[in-house]
Amino acid sequence: MEPKPRLSPEIVAHLLSTRRTIHDFTSGLPPQELIHAAIDAARWAPNHRLTEPWHFYLLGRETADAIADLNAELIAASGDAAGAERKRKRWRAVPGWLLLTCERSEDPVRAQEDYAACCCAAQNMLLYLWSAGVGAKWTTGQVVRDPRFFELTWIDPERETVVGLFWYGYAAEVPATARKPVDEVLVRLP
Repeated sequence: MEPKPRLSPEIVAHLLSTRRTIHDFTSGLPPQELIHAAIDAARWAPNHRLTEPWHFYLLGRETADAIADLNAELIAASGDAAGAERKRKRWRAVPGWLLLTCERSEDPVRAQEDYAACCCAAQNMLLYLWSAGVGAKWTTGQVVRDPRFFELTWIDPERETVVGLFWYGYAAEVPATARKPVDEVLVRLP
C-alpha cells in the first residue's frame, strides 16, 4: 500500500520555491523550541548507511559576537577597515546563530556522501524554519576556515569540517529571485 501524502505536492512546491536567503533580520529571536524542532527535522535527511554525520551547535551571543569580531579582523587585515566595521555591525545584529559541521572520514567516498547528507540536513532545517515564518542565511567564507574560529567554537578541525554558519530570525525583507527554466537544466538521455 502506498503511503498517503500529508501535504499536497503544490504546497510542498510552494514552500520550496518561496524559501529565500534572508540577509536582514528584525531584532526578535525565534523561540528555542522552534529551533530544536528544526534540528529535529534536519536529522531526518537521507544519509548513506545511516552515518548521521551532522553536528549542530547553537551559538550564544558571546560566541556569535566573537565570530563577528574575528570576521571583521580578517576583513581589516585585507586593507578594508571601513568594510570590516560595516560587517562587524551587521553580523552582530543577526539575532540567531547555528553552526553545522560534518564528521570527517578518511574514506573519500564516505566523506563526500556524508557532506552531501549534511547539506540535505541543512535544507531540511531551512525549509522547516521557513514554514514557521523564520528566515535564514547559510554562510561560509574565510572566517570558518581560520584556526581561531575552531578555538572560538571548541570544535576539533581534525574531527569535523564546517558545512556552514546559519543566521536565523524574522525577515526584515524577503528578496525576490528567479531560477532557470527546467528545460535549461534538464538533460534528456535516450
